[in-house]
Order: sequence, then C-alpha cells, then structure tokens
Amino acid sequence: MEAIRKQISVRGIAGLGDVAEIKKSFNRHLHFTLVKDRNVATPRDYYFALAHTVRDHLVGRWIRTQQYYYEKDPKRIHYLSLEFYMGRTLQNTMINLGLQNACDEAIYQLGLDLEELEDIEEDAGLGNGGLGRLAACFLDSMASLGLAAYGYGIRYEFGIFNQKITNGWQVEEADDWLRYGNPWEKARPEYMLPVHFYGRVEHTNEGPKWVDTQVVLAMPYDTPVPGYKNNTVNTMRLWSAKAPNDFNLQEFNVGDYIQAVLDRNLAENISRVLYPNDNFFEGKELRLKQEYFVVAATLQDIMRRFKSSKFGCRDPVRTSFEAFPEKVAIQLNDTHPALAIPELMRNLLDIEQLDWEKAWEITTKTCAYTNHTVLPEALERWPIYMFEKLLPRHLQIIYEINQRHLDRVAALYPGDSDRLRRMSLIEEGNPKRINMAHLCVVGSHAVNGVARIHSDIVKTTVFKDFCDIEPEKFQNKTNGITPRRWLVLCNPGLADIIAEKIGEEFLTDLFQLRKLLDFVNDEMFIRDVAKVKQENKLKFAAYLESEYKVKINPESIFDIQVKRIHEYKRQLLNCLHVITLYNRIKKEPNKKFVPRTVMIGGKAAPGYHMAKMIIKLFTSVGEVVNHDPVVGDRLKVIFLENYRVSLAEKVIPAADLSEQISTAGTEASGTGNMKFMLNGALTIGTMDGANVEMAEEAGEEHLFIFGMRVEDVEAMDKAGYNASEYYERLPELKQVIDQISAGFFSPKEPELFKDIVNMLMNHDRFKVFADYEAYISCQEKVNELYRNPKEWTRKVIRNIAASGKFSSDRTIAEYAREIWGVEPSDVKIPPPNEPRE
Repeated sequence: MEAIRKQISVRGIAGLGDVAEIKKSFNRHLHFTLVKDRNVATPRDYYFALAHTVRDHLVGRWIRTQQYYYEKDPKRIHYLSLEFYMGRTLQNTMINLGLQNACDEAIYQLGLDLEELEDIEEDAGLGNGGLGRLAACFLDSMASLGLAAYGYGIRYEFGIFNQKITNGWQVEEADDWLRYGNPWEKARPEYMLPVHFYGRVEHTNEGPKWVDTQVVLAMPYDTPVPGYKNNTVNTMRLWSAKAPNDFNLQEFNVGDYIQAVLDRNLAENISRVLYPNDNFFEGKELRLKQEYFVVAATLQDIMRRFKSSKFGCRDPVRTSFEAFPEKVAIQLNDTHPALAIPELMRNLLDIEQLDWEKAWEITTKTCAYTNHTVLPEALERWPIYMFEKLLPRHLQIIYEINQRHLDRVAALYPGDSDRLRRMSLIEEGNPKRINMAHLCVVGSHAVNGVARIHSDIVKTTVFKDFCDIEPEKFQNKTNGITPRRWLVLCNPGLADIIAEKIGEEFLTDLFQLRKLLDFVNDEMFIRDVAKVKQENKLKFAAYLESEYKVKINPESIFDIQVKRIHEYKRQLLNCLHVITLYNRIKKEPNKKFVPRTVMIGGKAAPGYHMAKMIIKLFTSVGEVVNHDPVVGDRLKVIFLENYRVSLAEKVIPAADLSEQISTAGTEASGTGNMKFMLNGALTIGTMDGANVEMAEEAGEEHLFIFGMRVEDVEAMDKAGYNASEYYERLPELKQVIDQISAGFFSPKEPELFKDIVNMLMNHDRFKVFADYEAYISCQEKVNELYRNPKEWTRKVIRNIAASGKFSSDRTIAEYAREIWGVEPSDVKIPPPNEPRE
C-alpha cells in the first residue's frame, strides 16, 4: 500500500492543511449522518460522508462560476440529449478539483480504504452506450475549456437495466440507482416549469392558441460539472416529471378523489425509465412524451435565462429576440431532441408574436444537429396520428416548415417530383410519418457526423439531396473521450509514467503525447509501460476471481470486445474466431499456442432476440471451452456481466487487444476504440468509424487492420452477398458452423442456435463470413507479435503517442469554433477563498 500511496502528482498534491481540513469535514458529515440515525457507521455512511465533503469543495466554485457567467454574459451552449451516461462522480470530482491525494491521505489516516468507498457509489446509468457516454465526456470538456455550457436531459428514476446472466441467458433487473439518494444532485423546485400535452389548436385574432391541454410539471435537478483544475463548475440540469396538485381533480372528476390522486403516477411516468434501445427506433407514445418533455422544459429555461440576463436588462422591456442566436446555441444530440425546432418556433410565433421569417431565421441560427447513425432501423419516423393527438400545434408548424422547404426545392429543381418525395419531412405511407432527421437538417445551421468516414457517408447517402443544395451546412466532428476519466482516473499507473517523461500538460492538451515517440526505443520506458499493463492485468484478474470465481491466466492475451450487443458490431465474428481457435487446439493439442483470454461484455436490448441469442451462444461456447482439459489455460472465454461505465474503467486498462470489428460503413465512430488506444491496447479492426483516423494517426502498420473497406461492401451489395460460397470454400468456417448447427455447444437443445445459423447463411446484412478469412489471418499476426513482448510494447507506445487527436477537448474546441461561434478559454476563475477582482 505504501508504494502505491506515494504522492502522485497527476492526482494533486496533498498539503497537510488540506488533509486536516478534509478529515475534519469528513468527521462532521459522518457525525450528522449518525446523529440522525444510528451509532454504528456502515461503509455506505463513510461513502456519503466523503461525497458530502468533496461536494462542499464544489459548491463555492459552482456559485462563483454561475455569477461569473451572469456578469460576463457569454454566449451559452445548451447540449440537449435524452441520455447522459455519467457513471460514478466521486473520483472524477476529486481529480478535477485536485483533491484526490489529499482525500486519499485523509481517508487512509482515518483507517479506511478510498477505493473501497469509491466502489460503493452507484453508476448514474442514464444512457445506453456511445451516444450517452459521449454527452458525458462533452460536459467534462466544455467545463475544462471554460465554456458557459449546460447539459439538459431527463432524470430517469430507472436507468439502463442491470444485466444478470442466468444459465447463459441475459436477464434484466431494474436499476434503482436512487435507492440510497444521490449526493451530487440538488433539486431546484423554484425553477419548476409546466409542460403541455394533448389539447387542440384554436384560431383566434391573436393567432393560433394551443388550448385544453394536460399539464405536467418539470422539476429540475442540478448536478455540478467541474472542469479540470480551472475552478469552472458548469451545470447538468435533468428534468423530473411531477403531476400538478390539481391533476385529475378538475370539475369533471368530482367523486373519485382517491383514484385521481393515484392517477398522478400516469403523469409522473414520463421520467420513470430510460428506453433501453441502442441504434433502434421504437415508436412508443411514452418515448415521444419524453422527447417533448425535455425539449419544452429546456426551451422555457433557455428563454427565461435569455430574458433575465444582464444583457437583456439594459432594454427597458426585453422584446427583441434579434440577439438570441448570438447568445444561445442549442446542440441536438441525434434526433431525439428534434422537437426543439418546432417548439422554439412555437414559442417565437405564438408567445413572443414574431413573424414566421424572423422566427425561422432565429431558430436555424440557434440549432445544430449531430447525426449518430446511418442504420435505417435507428432513424426516428413518428406516425402523424401521434402528433395529432399529443402535439397538435407542433404538427401544424412542421407542416408549414415542410411546405416552405418543398417550395424552395421545387424552385431549384422544377418538375423533379421524386426529389420532393425523397426530401419531404413527411413520408407517405400507411401511416404517414414525420422523418425527424429531415426536420433536423432543415431546421439547423450545421449538421455533423461523428467521424470523417461517417460524415462522408452522411453527405453521399442519407442526406445527399440536402447536401446538394446546402453543402456548407455539413461538417465533420470526430468524437473524442475525456483523458481525465479515461486515463488519470482509470489508469493512474500509466498517467504517472507518462507524466514522468513529458510533464503533466498532456492532461489538458493530449496532442503532447506525441512527445512519447522520443521514447519508443527507451528500454526503461518500454519496461515501465509493460509493467503497468501487467499490474493492470493482475488487478483485473483478481477482480474477476473475487466477483465471478473465474481464474484466468494473466500471461495470456487479454482480447476484449466490450460494447452493446448488436449484429452490426459483429460479436458473432469474434465468436467464430474463438471456436476456430478451440478447434485448432483440439486438432493439435501438443502444438505451442499463444494463450488467450477472450472477453465479451455488453447489454442486449430486452426486445432484440438475435442479440440475446448471441450472448447465449458466447456463454455456451465458454461452457465447452473452459471445461475442456485438453485446452487448459491456453484459451478462456468469459462473458463480462453487466458492462457499464464503472466496469469499463476496470477492464480497459487491462486490455491487450481491442476488438473493433463492425462491417465497414456501419459504426458511425466508436469511442471505446479510443479508450483502448489511450490505455495501451492494440486494435484489431475494420476500416470503419474512427478506426480509420486512428490508423491514420498511428500508421496503419501499427494497428491490425483487416477486411472489406466501404467500397468493397458497396460492391458486394451490388453483386449480391452469398454466404454459402464462403461456407463451402473455407473448411474451418464450415466446421464451426456445422458444430453450432448440430448442437455441439448446446447438446441438450441441438436446435437452440438454428436462428443464428439461418441468419448467417441466408440473410446476414453484416456479411460476417465475408470477413472471416481475413480476420482469422489477422489474429495470427496478433499472436506472432505477442510472442515478442518488446516489439508489442513498442507498438503500444506508438499508439498511445498517436491518441492525442481523440481527446474530447479537441472535439469540443472544434464544435465551439466551427458551429457555436465561441472561443474556448483558459481563464481560471478565482477560487472561492480568493476575493473576486
């Protein structure tokens, strides 16, 4: 313990005064917890005492930051997202405030273990995967770059389900993350706002009025978002649904008071649970209510703040919205908050009484849209009948937007009715639907994809017609990850040896990692990097043994694929490789094999049958492989249960090989790929998403790139993909499929995997067999390099040195300059204990 507890610079210096102060504060919080309650403290009491101690250090900075924004009145950025996948908050807050070492020392002196306390905190799992985690990284970067930014979303009572594996099958459990309370949030009932649903539109002399609506109240809960050591603390504001006190107690409901009070639940269900679909659209009315709920509450909040800002107060009466786009930016994280566009129009037209042209100019200058996928099943297309019932005024506004949009297209392309049909916001059919992506493109001044290859695909396929008309609207903003959580927090050993070589500036300027190229032949550094990796592997192996009672060989390649389970991500390709390895060991049991531990982790959407079957196949293969004495510890197959942010922080630093094997053209960006790269794993992957740019940064020869490129996939789509051709030509593939098909991995139910085999053979949209041969031979190259530890580690160092581009600080600086029209600032707000200037 003593060795680990040396004063690690990247975690802040522990001054004696700080330590004493933290101990005092901790004991005070603990005392108040216990006075109210019991006289014996539990580990959870200790966690809450520490959380409140750290929170005390945030509050002064939080208040001061918001005062500073009020004085300076900068342009404010509003990041609207239905998901914020935050994970745990305690350690991240200590790091960003420079308190980690002082807290570590204080807790140690009190006879407690900081890591043990950190493990008590529940993950805030308010997201499904990439899109929600990206929003969380963006909040960290916006604060660290000194932007006046707000994250707006929903405070789901139940986040992404907890995954249990029972007899090899996924079973879902509700995520009751608020059960013990959340020390990081502050309810703000004084800012509660009404949100309207249903009703009808009445045409009056003052224009249209939306009347006879049902009201739900939106209660804001604020969570502080600290920047890295710059004393900036921004706000994430999540809305919770509350029934008004007169709910269902109006005149028509005279008799049944009890039922009326019970029915309050119906209104409050809006913020009850996160929809657990990743890259899939499920057109449920409750989901549409959630999307409008967050947008309506947020826009009222934005307009209130705009009107009451100092800037606004100089006007005798604030009526001019001329300056709105100079003061307000709204970023739409996918189409989920697309209703911000008609809702802002409704506010400007019906409430502020602007004319259409002015309102539309303000709206388009304010809004910008990020596209996250090109998969057709993920695109939001809401039936018109739902809008008629739920949001009748918004439907009228969308019709008007569409009419003016199509008039413009028709003027540019006279007589091209097919183009009008393709570009309409309304899709004909039964039922008619609203294409939310088209609404976003038409209503925004900027549209971006999330990696270069994805942004190109967006421009040449999904939005080609729109790009023909307004090419300047389309941009790329390659995703990034915050190096605070994804290096300092999860991999302090690596952060430390990097800081020893190049100083600490890389934490706010990740491009500095380039300097590590000077040490690619430094024997000491090579040894240090390998040592840190080995320690991380041992630690993770110990974790697996304590949590899941599985023993693994820490000398083996840790081959890891963690992400949502989806056919396009091709966990099945990984599975086929595992079975192929197994067959090779069985065929030549005396041959020397490079040992591997293959780990897959991730959740399947509860209604996604094929994804659940993929989990069952993988766990079934594990049953066979892990209990075969011939195999021994040369191959182990492990499914990582309940993959989530806090588990990612443990597994990613321990990885040797990162699996990024989606069919080219399907993974918009990926961000897990970047986390593995930064943490010293090598990547086996296709030329898809950000893998393309990772290969460009590090040199393609320093990644294990295989398989079809986008052009090859397109050519195959034209020619037709024939799975049986590969099945007949490749004996190892045939053997694997025959084994799965015959029930080798499910002897009690030989037919169990027939759906998987049938899909792979007859309607595999993602062409698993087409990349099998290239993948297997690429995996042989992995084994070859792993046999030479020094060369392997050299490649690792080159990858870490090349990962600077993939900081979310770089991504956010690009959004700021090229979309929001603001400049990042390195101004350090004075801390609460210093007087303001």
